[in-house]
Formats: sequence, structure tokens, C-alpha cells
Amino acid sequence: MHRSRWKLFSLALGLLLLLAACETGSNRQQQPNPNSESSQQSDQPSGEPAGGGTLNVAYPANPATLDPHLTTNQATRDVARNIYEQLVTLNKNYEVVPQLAESYEISEDGKVYTFHLRKGVHFHNGKEMKAEDVVASMEKWLSTSTQGQANLQGAKFLQADEYTVQLTLQKPSLVALYVLADTAPFPGIMPKEVIESAGPEGIKEYIGTGPYKLEEWKTDQYVHLKKFADYSAVDEEPSGLSGKKYAYLDDIYFRYVTDESTRVAGILSGEYDVAFGVPFDNSDQIDATEGVSNYFSPGGIVAYVFNKKAGPFANQKLRQAFNTALNNEEALTAAYSDSRFFELDSSLALPSQKDWYSTAGSDKYNLHDIEAAKKLVAESGYAGEEVVILTTRDYPEQYNLAVVAQEVLKSIGVKSRLDVYDWPTVQERRKDENNFDLFAVSFATRATIHQYPFLDSKADYPGWTNSPEIDRLLDQIQASSSIEEAKPLIDELNRVTWDYLPIVKIGNIQNLVAIRDHVKGLDDLIGPILWNVSISR
Repeated sequence: MHRSRWKLFSLALGLLLLLAACETGSNRQQQPNPNSESSQQSDQPSGEPAGGGTLNVAYPANPATLDPHLTTNQATRDVARNIYEQLVTLNKNYEVVPQLAESYEISEDGKVYTFHLRKGVHFHNGKEMKAEDVVASMEKWLSTSTQGQANLQGAKFLQADEYTVQLTLQKPSLVALYVLADTAPFPGIMPKEVIESAGPEGIKEYIGTGPYKLEEWKTDQYVHLKKFADYSAVDEEPSGLSGKKYAYLDDIYFRYVTDESTRVAGILSGEYDVAFGVPFDNSDQIDATEGVSNYFSPGGIVAYVFNKKAGPFANQKLRQAFNTALNNEEALTAAYSDSRFFELDSSLALPSQKDWYSTAGSDKYNLHDIEAAKKLVAESGYAGEEVVILTTRDYPEQYNLAVVAQEVLKSIGVKSRLDVYDWPTVQERRKDENNFDLFAVSFATRATIHQYPFLDSKADYPGWTNSPEIDRLLDQIQASSSIEEAKPLIDELNRVTWDYLPIVKIGNIQNLVAIRDHVKGLDDLIGPILWNVSISR
């Protein structure tokens, strides 16, 4: 969605307003700060949305913490990104650009990153952000976050001067900046004092530099964010998570509504302005209701994950047989019902991830060739073992994909059964290679393909990839000096993945959000973007 634009006033109305201003005297700013708590509709720059108002968001899950360093949980991410900012971030094409850093340089050996901080950026407590705050924040993130520990082992942040920070790596890494720009767990910058007072469970004060500050958090009820009047915006066009951030709204409430039907009823009645986690089945009802619309945002990828450590799918030929027989479009339709909710695509990355997207290997995607699949079954030496498909009814799309998998296996002469549990039990049982052979699951979009756990042999992710060739390519991509140098390796990685088949990517999926028509400017990049949102009533 794009920000709404005010229509130009007619000449006659403009003259009347001019006369009124002359009669009363005018001390108004010609270009007021939209973050100002006192800004009103008449004070907005020409062409800008009106400021003010409260946005009520119906959200399906409570955050366990608002410390963005500690968790990949979406409930934390979606609130915390309004409070905290990072050294670097992602634009709409998932490219890394500066945020709290004004600029950065990389040494010739690729091991030292020098970040020059923006001056005059203030925290919500009034303190100016300086290098000591960045170093303290980044060192905490490195020591506590899964992404820091997995991708930047041995890295060190040091203060060069009051507004300069250096990151030193043990070895060059193409993915280092992408990890710093990642969205969960993300390295939000906080005052040094907040870091020093943090305990094992995380920080005790929630103070950042973002366009909104934490006003109140009532567990299981709501998080109340308030406009930060002294927010320091960059002077660039908004793009994804980067660029200028306007805090048009006075207040944002994340209201935690765990029941789907209650969220839907609330958005339809106007109790809520935006509702997340809306079931796909309600899309037609939303379309038919005046004043509310469907909004679709990228939801990542959905895949079948094979157990490659034990059981029938430890045989690569049988994995290839399943993939060859699969009709991806039919599987996606069975799970998501409507083509608005999915996209056929073979790449490990989304099309919008320009640095990482590749169509290599697409010749092995969506084949639906039953006879060729039966030949691969014979070559695999399959001896009639029963394939166990692990699934849950807690997520209907996962269950429907499991049913599709069973039909695919039946069509090529492979026996199977569904083992159905609640979602926590599925997560527990899939830790043991003796409990399953296949499950369907979705993966949220990540800043780099390296962060997908099903690729790396060193990651102890259920399915247990063990491919020296994939490991080699991941290492070579990481060691590349530029994306341009890495592109042929990214292509090769996609081809090798479609041959080895740690997973079968089924396609890209969408999230469904319901939004009242008076809400303008909502955007999304790995989660909702609520700055630049305004309300027109």
C-alpha cells in the first residue's frame, strides 16, 4: 500500500483559508514535524497525510519479552521494531542499507567493518546515542542471539571514537551485514545503562531510538506505543525497513486477541483497525463487508521436510521420486484454497530478495510425472516400509499438506500413515529420527538463505541434512567478496538443493491481514511496518 495523498484544495477555498490566516495572525511552521505530538491535520505539509489518532491492532499472540536480542518470536519482533533501530537494515529489495549508521566501510581483507554513526540521534529517555551504547548493545546481541552465535562466532565490537564503531571478524563473511540487518532476533540499539542493568532474562527497561516509545505493557492484554516527538528521521524515501519514518499516529495499541473468531468479529465491527492472523476462510467475508479489505503480505516458503538420517527417505532416490510425483499447485490449493494465498516458485529465496533469488534447479520443480517417479522408487530399492508422516490439526494447512503427501506416496506405490498430534507434541517428536519420515512446515523469510536451518549440516534441525556439497557452497558463498561474485555459487546451491532434496519446496505463501479502509500506508517486510501509517476519517 502507498501513503494516501491529499487532493489539492480548490482556488476559492485556498483564498478563504489565506484570508482567515491573515485575520488571526499565523505563527505556524510551514513544514511541521509529523512526529510532533501537537501536530494536527491543518499543520501537515502539502500532500502529507493528517497526523494524530490511535491505531488498534488485533494481534494473535502475546510477546514473552520485548527484548529483541533474545527471540525469533514474531510477537516480539512486530512490536520491538517500532521501539528499536539497528546499525543497518533492509530495503524493499532486501538489500542492506545504513540506518543508525550514517555510512560504513569494509577493510580490504574483509575482516573489519567501520560504522560511522549518525549524530544527534536520541533515545526515548533523551540521551544522545553514541558509540558506547552501540558497542554495549551489539556485544549483548552477539552473546545472546542465535543469529549472532551461529553466523558471527568470534566477532568483536569496539569503540573507535565517540561516533565510530568497528566490528572485527575472524574471517571475511559476505553474510555479516545481512545478519546485522536481520529482523529476529535483531540487534536493536539501546542505552549502555539499560544493557548494564539487564539480567539473564533480558533488559528491564525498553528504551530505543525508534519512532514510537513504549508507554505501557499489560501482559496478556496490550502493548501501548506512543509517538516519540524527538525522533530523528533520515532524509531518504521510505523503502522496506529503511528510509524516512513518519510517526503520524499518536498511539498504537497491540491488543492481544488469541481467538480467531474474536479478531475477525472485531475487525468487521470496527473495534479494531487492523487484524493479523486472519484465517484464509474469512477472506470472502472480509471482501463482502463494507469498510474493510484484505491485505496480503509475504509469508515465507512452505516445504516438505525429509528425515534424511533414518528411514526410507534417507535414500536420495526415494526423495527424488516423491518430488517427481508431486503436483505443487494441487498441494498448495489443498492447503491454502485460493491462488491469492500462494505462488509457485522454485527458489530458496523470494523474488523480492534480489541478492539471493535464483531460478536454477527449476527444471526439477512441479514435475508431476508419476511414471518417472515410479522408476525412481524402483531404483531406490524401496522394500515396502511404511512412511510416517508427522502432522497436526492445529495448523490446517499442515494437515492438508500431509494428506496430499499420503496421496502422492500412494500413487507411486509407497505405503504411509499419518501420525497426528497437537503442535507442541509434533515439535517434540520430530527431534527423534525414529519418530517420523516426513512433515510439512512453513519457514519465515530470512535475510539470507544461509539462515534456513534445513540447509546446513552443522545445524541440528529435524531432517538432519548431511551434504558436503551444500556445506561447501554455503562456505564459498559466505567467503565471497561480493554478491556479484557469489551469484554463480547461489545458482549452483539451488541446483544442488533440488538434486539432494533436504526439503521439497512447495511454494511461496502469503499472510492474510484484515484492514479497515481508513487505515492508509500499511506496508510489510518480514512483518508489518506501522510507521508511515495514518488514519483518514
